[in-house]
Amino acid sequence: MTEITPRIPPLPRAEWTDDAREVFAYWGEPNAWEEGSKTNILMTMGNHPDLGKVYNIWGKHLLMSNTLSTRHLEILILRVAWLVKSAYEWHNHVGYGLNAGLTLEEIGAIRDFPAGDDWNEQDEAVLRSVDELKNDGVISDATWAILGQYFDMRQKMDLVFSIGHYVMTSWAISSFGVGIEGGADQIGFDLRTASGKIPGKTYKPGEVEDWTDTRGY
Repeated sequence: MTEITPRIPPLPRAEWTDDAREVFAYWGEPNAWEEGSKTNILMTMGNHPDLGKVYNIWGKHLLMSNTLSTRHLEILILRVAWLVKSAYEWHNHVGYGLNAGLTLEEIGAIRDFPAGDDWNEQDEAVLRSVDELKNDGVISDATWAILGQYFDMRQKMDLVFSIGHYVMTSWAISSFGVGIEGGADQIGFDLRTASGKIPGKTYKPGEVEDWTDTRGY
């Protein structure tokens, strides 16, 4: 758990245009239009509003309107975060995963796959899809056939694009030098927090009225 020096710093306030503010405020965070977002990646994406605005639309579909169950989406994202060593995505999605019904033991098993938990065939196919796409650039015929037993066409399309999106996002976060937000009780890959507390649930934008209060920053 180390400090990160940004390669692309948050957009300075003197350069906040209305287009940049659209990037900051897109997710409905209170006062983000006036004060900027407390979420570091949004303040970084404000440097390139044309990209940031379409990125937000794309990302919102995959995070909030995905045809996959929230549980399977979080399994997928956490596996991506571990494979590409994205401390930022791991920290955020541990809380989302807990809210989706995953246990800390299951999250540890996502990290340790194929060792660890005794996954059912459906969950294992999701995990294997992440590994195969990341390592081989394609989901194998065998894994695709198993996916077809449990997921319809749209779900399989969302699954593939979700894996790609979170790999891409993790690469961007790492390459831009986006650090975990100040005040957050960082959750490491060992599932221990900086404070020693047990990680808890966090909520996605708009999921509950006080969703921002669970983030700790």
